[in-house]
Amino acid sequence: MSKQEKKQQDPAVEKASVEETQTEAQATPEQETATDPLLEELEKLRKQVDEKEEQYLRLAAEYDNFRKRSQKEKEGLYQGAKSDAVAAFLPVYDNLERALKQETADEAYKKGVEMTMSGLREILSKLGVEEIPALGETFDPSLHNAVMHVEDENVGENTVVDVFQTGFKLGDKVIRFAMVKVAN
Repeated sequence: MSKQEKKQQDPAVEKASVEETQTEAQATPEQETATDPLLEELEKLRKQVDEKEEQYLRLAAEYDNFRKRSQKEKEGLYQGAKSDAVAAFLPVYDNLERALKQETADEAYKKGVEMTMSGLREILSKLGVEEIPALGETFDPSLHNAVMHVEDENVGENTVVDVFQTGFKLGDKVIRFAMVKVAN
């Protein structure tokens, strides 16, 4: 082909391409307006899905918190019931302790009381109940109940010098405070 033939074809090609561009330009706004409702609907649906997902996550978090709170309440009730039951047996412990301090001529009787006391201590230990250390310790109002005060130069300040009644605790909870005499 010669250059002239190409020039003659080129205007026709150019004209056709210009018409296609105009047609596309005209079709594009129509297509955009035609797809706009679909895009809007898609955005609405995405927002709804996001809202539902957020609601689901919040509900799952609430349920998890409820489950943890219920478990903690159950454990608290169990510990409370256990400490109440132990508190009911403490007078028996006190009576056995007094019986051990009394002199007796009957060795079999004394041995029986000692065995009963050691059995009770073992049961309390298995339940997680421990005696509150008191004699010779520094007075702690969260563990001890001071019922007497004495001036004694040989003992340090706020030191427990005598224990009238043994105290007990279950974990961090005090079942019964130790009743003590404090020096200085």
